[in-house]
Amino acid sequence: MAGPLAGVKVIEMNAIGPAPFAVMLLADMGAEVIRIDRQVSGFLNGDDSVIGRGRRSLAIDPRKPGATEVLLQLIEGADVLVEGFRPGVMERLGLGPDICLARNPKLVYGRMTGWGQTGPLASSAGHDLNYLAITGALHAMGHADREPTPPLHLAGDMGGGAMFLAFGVVCALFEARKSGAGQVVDAAISDGAALLSTMYYELKQRGEWRGRGENMFDGGAPFYGCYACADGGFVSIGSIEPQFYQLLLELCGIDDPAFKAQWDRGEWPALRSKLEALFRTRSRDQWCQLLEGTDVCFAPVLDFSEAPAHPHHLARGTFMESNGVVHPAPAPHLSATPAVAGKVVRNGEHNLEILRELGLDEVAIATLRSAGAIA
Repeated sequence: MAGPLAGVKVIEMNAIGPAPFAVMLLADMGAEVIRIDRQVSGFLNGDDSVIGRGRRSLAIDPRKPGATEVLLQLIEGADVLVEGFRPGVMERLGLGPDICLARNPKLVYGRMTGWGQTGPLASSAGHDLNYLAITGALHAMGHADREPTPPLHLAGDMGGGAMFLAFGVVCALFEARKSGAGQVVDAAISDGAALLSTMYYELKQRGEWRGRGENMFDGGAPFYGCYACADGGFVSIGSIEPQFYQLLLELCGIDDPAFKAQWDRGEWPALRSKLEALFRTRSRDQWCQLLEGTDVCFAPVLDFSEAPAHPHHLARGTFMESNGVVHPAPAPHLSATPAVAGKVVRNGEHNLEILRELGLDEVAIATLRSAGAIA
C-alpha cells in the first residue's frame, strides 16, 4: 500500500546531520527520493546507514562539466529539493534557489542549517550542542551543581532540525499544490530548538521556572526523575498528578508524613534522598513487577540493547531489523496509508537507471564519465 507521500518526488543533496534524517521521514511516508552522492574522496554518504533507507542514489560530482545541467533536469521534474550545506554552497554549485525555482516554479526548496540562512552566525561552523546552547534550553539541562548536560543530539539536530525541516517541507508542499508556487524552507536547528522550549519560556515568564535542577521537569522534583536500583539498573518515576502520586506512596508502602507535602519545594531534596534509599532496596525487575502498567507513571530505564525487546515495543512493532541492524521502525502509525521503511542503498547504485530515465543516451553518459562527473 502506498504511503501518504506517494507521488512526491524529492531530490536530496546528501549531507550530514539532520537533513538525511528529515528525508528518511519523507521516504518512509512514500516519497520517491533520489539522493545525490558526490564523487569526492572522503565525502560522507549513506552507504550501510539505516538513515539512508528508501532512496535511489545518483553519484555525481556537481563541480564537473555537465553535472549541474543533469541535476537541474532532475530538479525540473521534482517536487522537493533538500540540502544541508552551509549558506552559499548551493549557490556556488549553480544550484541556488533562484536558479532552481526559475527552472521549476512549484519547487519546495528545503534548506537545513544550524544557524539559518541569515543572521550574524549564519556562516559560522557549529554543532548540535552549540545551536542548542543559545536557545536557553541547554542551560536548563543537568544537575544544579555541575555544568549543563548535553542531551545527545535529540533536542537539537533531530528535534529542532530534522523534524522542523520535514514539517516545513510538507507545509510548503501543501501550499504548492494549492497555489502552484514553490518556496524556500529555511530550517535552522537553533530556531527549532528554541520553539521546542516554548513551554519553559512560558513558565519563566510566570515566575515558575527556577535554577537548573530545581524544577518539576528537570529532576528537581522527587516525584519526577530517575532512581538507581539495587542491581545497578534505573527506573523512572513521573507521578505528577495527586492521584498518581498517592498511588506511588501506597504501592511503595510509604507512610512517612513528610511525603504529604508534595509541592513544598523546600522539602524536595529531603524527599528525593528518601526515595533514593527506597529504590536501592530492590532490583529494577522487582520494581517493574510492582509498578509497571499502573497509574504511578513508571517505566524502567532501558539501554539501546534492551529497549527493542520490551513487550510494548514488540507489540507495536516499534523496532525492526535490516541487514542485521536493529533500528527504530517508521512512525507515526497511519491506519490507511502506513509508512514503510525502504532498503538501504549504495553510493551510485542507480547511476545508469536514473540517467537513462532523464533521457541521456550512452554517448552523453560516456561524456559525463570521461569528465569525471560520474564513476
